[in-house]
Amino acid sequence: MATSTSEMGNGVMSGGAMPAGGMAGGAMPGGSMDSGMMDSNYLTTDGYNLSNATDLLNFWGALLDDSTFIPVDKAYSAYFWYGISIVIAIATFINWSYRFTLSARMRASAVKRPFPAKPDNVYTKFMATMTAIVREVTYPHFTPMWLSRIVTAPPTGIFLLLILYFGFLVGLELVQDFIPGALYYEAFGYRAGWLSTAQMPLLILLVGKQNLLAFLTGISYERLNIFHRWVARSIWLYGTLHWIFMQYAWSTYGVSSLERSMDPAYPTGLAAWGVLTWINLSSIAPLRNWQYEFFVIQHVLSFMGFIVVLILHLPVQYAKIYIYIPIGLFLVDRLIRGAFFAYNNRRLGRAIISPLAGDVSKIRVQDSGLENWSAGQHVLLSIPRFGILQSHPATIASTPTSHNGDLIFILKSHKGFTNRLYKSAISSKQSSWSLKDISGPSPHSPNDSGESGNPQPPKHLALISGPFGFGNTHADFSCFSIAMLIAGSTGVSFTLPLLLNIAERATTRNIPLKHVSFIWIIRSSVFTSWVADELRAAVRRMNKSRVGCDVIVFVTQDGGLADYNNVREKSPGCTCGNINGICYCDGDVPAPLRTQSSKQKRQVAQSVRQIPSRENSGSSSNLMTVRSGRPNLETMIWEMLECAEGESGIAVCGPLSLGMRCRKAVSSISGQRGVHKGTGAQGVYLHVEGFHW
Repeated sequence: MATSTSEMGNGVMSGGAMPAGGMAGGAMPGGSMDSGMMDSNYLTTDGYNLSNATDLLNFWGALLDDSTFIPVDKAYSAYFWYGISIVIAIATFINWSYRFTLSARMRASAVKRPFPAKPDNVYTKFMATMTAIVREVTYPHFTPMWLSRIVTAPPTGIFLLLILYFGFLVGLELVQDFIPGALYYEAFGYRAGWLSTAQMPLLILLVGKQNLLAFLTGISYERLNIFHRWVARSIWLYGTLHWIFMQYAWSTYGVSSLERSMDPAYPTGLAAWGVLTWINLSSIAPLRNWQYEFFVIQHVLSFMGFIVVLILHLPVQYAKIYIYIPIGLFLVDRLIRGAFFAYNNRRLGRAIISPLAGDVSKIRVQDSGLENWSAGQHVLLSIPRFGILQSHPATIASTPTSHNGDLIFILKSHKGFTNRLYKSAISSKQSSWSLKDISGPSPHSPNDSGESGNPQPPKHLALISGPFGFGNTHADFSCFSIAMLIAGSTGVSFTLPLLLNIAERATTRNIPLKHVSFIWIIRSSVFTSWVADELRAAVRRMNKSRVGCDVIVFVTQDGGLADYNNVREKSPGCTCGNINGICYCDGDVPAPLRTQSSKQKRQVAQSVRQIPSRENSGSSSNLMTVRSGRPNLETMIWEMLECAEGESGIAVCGPLSLGMRCRKAVSSISGQRGVHKGTGAQGVYLHVEGFHW
């Protein structure tokens, strides 16, 4: 990635390349850079009468002569990429080593070796110890919730990486860059311009949907996006430093007016800086989320404009390689995405939309060309009827073998695309069909003709781009000893396919997983209807396997958990009613649920530890447990880990507060239990998905 610039002049933003025709006299005699320092002939004002117009013009030309900086600045731009390449190589090694470990667990389980998820040799034990230490440090996430709508601090691991990144850039800016004499500030300005430009390929590498970095490092593109934003800010910062240093040097020697009036790079530099400033300002969360569809369009157009003025600003070919490379990466990404888009839509899918309780839409896309995806992946869903040239990220809440291969999405209505979807479903005269017409009798039903006595719902053209995300970039939850899937509200669209996938594999092969707990936190018990059939089907399949399963739903705000008409008493404190065949419990509260006030119900926060044996892990009459209040996740995670015979896995999808709580709990519990530090406590893997985009 190294580049060279012959008289790069003003680097990336604004600055002082000589106009066409070359440098105007006065170039430093014998000027050269040795270890970042020029020899005794460094440029000074000696011999120049700056009050004389000719001498001032000659001194300005000498001041802008960057030939003395090119070799070292070129080298340090290359050093930037050496450092980035090392980090990518380390991340790639860790990712593929972990994939190999998970694959080894599956092979060990296939031959029925005991404790396949437990490290059993010196190397795996050493790696497990190092991994546990890193996880304890990097998992926590601290951010003020009252500021979360405006700004969100990244998790500790990302924060540390960003500090390392900016520290690396500071070192590259300062090392071998102290030049005495009139070029002192120019040296910093040119180096800042080089470093700003050198980051451009990384900016595009971090944002492509078909992402090489995601394949190598196991970090999906939407998670790399935070680094994309901070690299953009770094480019702006170093472009700003470039302009400040150059402007200070010009002002010091009174050549600012010459620069503004005679250097064509000056206006193009200011234009590039202005566009880049707009790109960064418009990308902050409040503005980005205000009108996301508009943001995407203007963001791409602004970037194109920035590239154009940046090419005009850079006066020579050597530095422009850092511009041509990202242009190439951008075009390749678009071509690959276009090819996948055409293939996935070789058969045009048809979307059926059903309104659900809680301002939620359930979408079923039939006959789509997308036939293979991994549990937890998402697509960009476009339904032209509700927005031409608009696509919305949507997690696939089904698996290729469930729902007869149809794509299922559960989307909360906010504004824009999702709001139009929900309003259309509500206003449709045919929106009163039963949920069974949409979901089918079960996610594993052999037949799903959609025939019923109810009117058929309208179908809309649906276009799919993807799939993207989790499935190809993170751990397989079948490879752990115990798994816990935690969802808040529509986050169930992420954890549900993980459960369906585990259920399918558990009934067809031996897997390391011994037990899975499915935790769902919702505001109202009626929300269970979103995926009730799917959960029942998954638990029934799991009951036929050697993997234990429990599904626990926590209802946080219901005034009453069940319809108590025709309710039969199950056990003290629990009732089983006629809603979805679900048992509703109130934990250890002795009084019957119907005698408690709404306030009392909302205050109940009872932890659950139900790890039934694989022989009797559930029954058709009690496939799901519903409890009032919020779960004590810390206790539940601790007790799960106490039962683990190897590494455990936790997947979380929900609001920011839920992810933060789980991160803190896992990090704290891992430290307290002394995971892989001679106590016998086994490790825990955590994956957190969020609602933000």
